[in-house]
Amino acid sequence: MPRKKKPFVLGKEVRKLARERVGTVPAAFPIEPKTGRKKTKHKKPLSAENDESV
Repeated sequence: MPRKKKPFVLGKEVRKLARERVGTVPAAFPIEPKTGRKKTKHKKPLSAENDESV
């Protein structure tokens, strides 16, 4: 018994044609939390923290 033919899906066909014209989409990558990806511009010196508490 031959295999059952898969139904035509328009969305898959459109994506296939787009990949041929534009190319494949770049792979996804996780987004780091904002604290990890952005460095502080000016670090406060250790002595400044002690002066404020006095």
